[in-house]
Amino acid sequence: MSRPITLFTGQWADLPLAELAPLARRMGYDGLELACSGDHFNVQQALADEGYARRQRELLADHGLQCHAISNHLVGQAVCDLIDERHRAILPDHVWGDGEPEGVRQRAARELADTARAAARLGVATVTGFTGSSIWHAAYAFPPTSQAYWDRGFEDFGRRFAPILQAFEASGVNFALEVHPTEIAFDAATAARAIQAVNGHPRFGFNFDPSHLAYQGVDYVAFIRRFADRIFHVHMKDVWWGRGDGSVGVFGGHTSFGDARRFWDFRSVGRGLVDFESIAVALNDIGYTGPLSVEWEDSRMDREHGAAESAAFCRRLDFPPAQGAFDAVFDRKKQAS
Repeated sequence: MSRPITLFTGQWADLPLAELAPLARRMGYDGLELACSGDHFNVQQALADEGYARRQRELLADHGLQCHAISNHLVGQAVCDLIDERHRAILPDHVWGDGEPEGVRQRAARELADTARAAARLGVATVTGFTGSSIWHAAYAFPPTSQAYWDRGFEDFGRRFAPILQAFEASGVNFALEVHPTEIAFDAATAARAIQAVNGHPRFGFNFDPSHLAYQGVDYVAFIRRFADRIFHVHMKDVWWGRGDGSVGVFGGHTSFGDARRFWDFRSVGRGLVDFESIAVALNDIGYTGPLSVEWEDSRMDREHGAAESAAFCRRLDFPPAQGAFDAVFDRKKQAS
């Protein structure tokens, strides 16, 4: 059985869901990973209005679409972050409030816990998202940074996420962190450390996205195998690296996406350097049967063209795992007579 091909709606929040749903179907998608942005999915409305989640489901079903996960990346970012003026643009007004940093973090934590409850009402078992990080700014270890300093950051994450994960457990929903620069986990080493920080909580896992690992030099296929039991969701996003004019390094040089000087940039799925064939094999090997969700980002391409192309690429790429060893029928007992 092939995996559903879905579209993450975060980059499409300018379109109302009633417009995006038929477009997604025309572009070849089986479903949507609904972002808690625009009018795609509203956490507080889902909790206050008994019929809201059902109506969102029905809207998707009217266009032959499913929903396997919702995303609250933007609110999750504020749970552990050092809050500044950039967060105001991405957070709901009731989470931003007066902007006092600790108040923002606490309200974001409550909203993320509420997202688990809202997801359960929608009938989905996975919330994808971010965590933010109180120590990302110290990723480069100067002034000299001790392990004790970084330990405090992971302890802060563990303390803030403990009640959030309790809410996820009570709701029967998994939290899938997108391992990503600026988060508490941004590579395999920090992913392992994040698991330890939440005492191995079974509701904490990952939204696997190879694009954020590849340009860092992290073995993204090995990541799948290492964290096989915690791959709760998969984003399909491509990237190229080793490009540019030599003036910008891996940290981005304070350039914008799409700047030709950049060492790396996101590409439409299948247009970059990510080895998706090896990813498909690894996902089969670990028994992942969830959606392949296209997170479409490419500064150089029309998004409808890119999203349609990406859906077709993922469908060609995906294949069901073998039902047995190919050489098993060499045994005469298993041959037709």
